[in-house]
Amino acid sequence: MPTEPVIRRNVFILATCQMLFGSSRTLLIATAPLIAWSIGYKALATLPAALVIVGTAVATMPASLLMRVTGRRLGFMIGACIGAVSGVIAAVAIFRADFWLLCLATFIYGIFAAFGQYFRFAAADSAPQEFKSKAISLVLTGGVVAAFVGPYLAKTGQNLVSTDEFVGSYLFLIGLTVLMAVVVTFLDIPNLTAGERTAAQRSLTRIMLQPVFIAATLAATMGQGVMNLLMTAIPIAMVEADFQFADTAFVISWHSFGMFGPGFVTGSLIKRFGEVRIILTGVVLQLVCIGVALSGKGVMEFWLAMLLLGVGWNFAFTGGTSLLTTAYSPAERAKTQGAMSFINYGFVAMVSLSSGALVHYFGWEWVNLSSVPLLAVAAVATVWFALSRQSAVASPA
Repeated sequence: MPTEPVIRRNVFILATCQMLFGSSRTLLIATAPLIAWSIGYKALATLPAALVIVGTAVATMPASLLMRVTGRRLGFMIGACIGAVSGVIAAVAIFRADFWLLCLATFIYGIFAAFGQYFRFAAADSAPQEFKSKAISLVLTGGVVAAFVGPYLAKTGQNLVSTDEFVGSYLFLIGLTVLMAVVVTFLDIPNLTAGERTAAQRSLTRIMLQPVFIAATLAATMGQGVMNLLMTAIPIAMVEADFQFADTAFVISWHSFGMFGPGFVTGSLIKRFGEVRIILTGVVLQLVCIGVALSGKGVMEFWLAMLLLGVGWNFAFTGGTSLLTTAYSPAERAKTQGAMSFINYGFVAMVSLSSGALVHYFGWEWVNLSSVPLLAVAAVATVWFALSRQSAVASPA
């Protein structure tokens, strides 16, 4: 077990990586739908952003299993290099006004993003049990800076290259991923020991049938699904409401702040109130977000709805991630984390792919209403787990 100073340094490094990753992702989400829209693919405008999720879903399990062999540091470096390649391809796609090449770039970025999903798990890997939830939430606070850096770089790069709008933004994306590859070299997380590698493991099916796995995965997946459904559609909804890109960047900035800002306290709240209460609070906040979004189409309604959406996601996602760490042994962590991430991003990919069609053909209101059943699933699964845990505790008595 690493010493406490090493654990805290790792958390700082991983939070920095989360900031760089989050900045690049926010930049892409804010610009890709608008680039596709400008090229002329209006009905498919959210497809490039949705393909980020598809790429993430495809690569989550391979990324986890790769890092079981290479260790976290080398694995994250490989992921950062993939991210840089995606930025180069995106810049070329914009130069050529090639929609399908842009889709390829965002899919490859999604593969890079699959590695980024393990920053929070990496922080928990070597932390003592009492510090795991706080380590996870502190890593996610890296997104606070990303909430403003990503949209700022998107706006700054919009006209950086006078002949092609947004090419400059993707040059910044390349810089962010290269910098991440440098920062992660300072990470010091030990690989699994020989004993941990050869320790007895349960089958993945048996692990996944645990109530704790089901509840943790559904809480994180439904929260993430609703967040992506609404966030992917927001640039198009605001364009159709005649807002400028600066307004969209403002809303996305505060949405990202809502996603990661609570990370400074979420871990402490989980330690005090438990994962179940925090997850359910997140579900309620996302329901309130939908109510605000349905109340009007002014900048303030978009801003408040997206801010609440982000905070709700933070509670549900962090609570689900923390809960999952109780479902596996060290030898089982790679496949268990990979399974959760695959389910999460496989589902979110389907949701994101439908987002563009929903907002284009049915409108912003139906995008929001379609989120309600997803949140109901998360709430029911979480309550079911809580009741089953109470029953298990009460049975011996």
